[in-house]
Amino acid sequence: MSNTASNPTRPTVTRLYRHALSGHAHRAQLMLSLLQVPVELVDVDLAAGEHKSPAFLARNAFGQLPVLEIDGTVLADSNAILLYLAATRDPQRQWWPEDARTQAEVQRWLSVAAGPLAHGPAAARVVHVFKRPPNPQALTIATGLFGVMEQHLGQQPWLAADHATIADIALYAYTAHAPEGGIALAPWPHIRAWLARIEALPGFVGMQRSALPTEA
Repeated sequence: MSNTASNPTRPTVTRLYRHALSGHAHRAQLMLSLLQVPVELVDVDLAAGEHKSPAFLARNAFGQLPVLEIDGTVLADSNAILLYLAATRDPQRQWWPEDARTQAEVQRWLSVAAGPLAHGPAAARVVHVFKRPPNPQALTIATGLFGVMEQHLGQQPWLAADHATIADIALYAYTAHAPEGGIALAPWPHIRAWLARIEALPGFVGMQRSALPTEA
C-alpha cells in the first residue's frame, strides 16, 4: 500500500482497491498517475477471496477490481473510472474530448477493451499468470485484434484522436503484457511504437511484470 499527500482542495482520501497483476486495475492507477491525482493503493488478496468478502461486496456487488473511492463516492469498473477521472480531473478535456465525434471514437475503443481485448490478450494471459485451463480461442481473438490495431496505428499515432485519450489507456496494459500470455509483439511494429509513446507520457507508471511462459 502506498500513500501520497492529499490535495487540500479535495479533503477526502482517494483510494484505489486493486491487484498488482490486474490490467483492469492498472488502467485506473495509470490514469490517476497521468492526471497527478494523489491516491492510496489498497491491494486486495484475490487468492484469499477478499474480493468476495462482505466488506468488498459492499463496495462492488460484482466482486470485481478495481474500485475507486473518490470525492465521497465509490466507483467500480475500470472504464467507468477512466471516464469519471477524465471528466473531473482534466480541465483541458484532452483525455475525453468534448466533441461528439471523438467521444464516439473513444467509446468504440472502450468497447474493444471490454470485448476483444478482454477475451483475447487478457484471457490468454490469465491462463499463464493465474494458472487457468488452456484457452486456444483467446489466442485467435488476440491475433485478430492485433491485426486491426496494427493497421489502425499504422495510419495514426493514437487510437481515437491525434493525441492520447482514455482509449489508449484502456488498451495499454493487456497489450503491453500480451507476451505473458504467449502472444509475441514482435510481428506488430506499429503496436510496439504506440506502447512506447504511452510509456513516454509524463507520469506513466507500469504494471508489475510476470514471467513469460517460456520462463515459467
